[in-house]
Amino acid sequence: MRNIKLFCAAGMSTSMLVERMKAAAADQGYEVEIAAYAVSESSKLGGDADFILLGPQVRFEVDRIKALFPDKPVEAIDAVMYGTMNGVGVINHVREVLGD
Repeated sequence: MRNIKLFCAAGMSTSMLVERMKAAAADQGYEVEIAAYAVSESSKLGGDADFILLGPQVRFEVDRIKALFPDKPVEAIDAVMYGTMNGVGVINHVREVLGD
């Protein structure tokens, strides 16, 4: 089972995207745990993630979080996918990057 952590400004704006990602993963039979948190929690909560995604509004934090977790993929979510709440697109991207 994969563990994906999303971080945004307050941990709330990604809630809808998380639900759509979970639905897409379930439709694909992809076992994954997905949760959203405030970016201020990233140093405490990112350690057990397989993939760390940041909301576009906090993309300026990518380099800092990459430095904290150099062994993990860390990316900002594509602004169009985020804006359209494209859970399928984000899950497909995660799977591609992780080789799943």
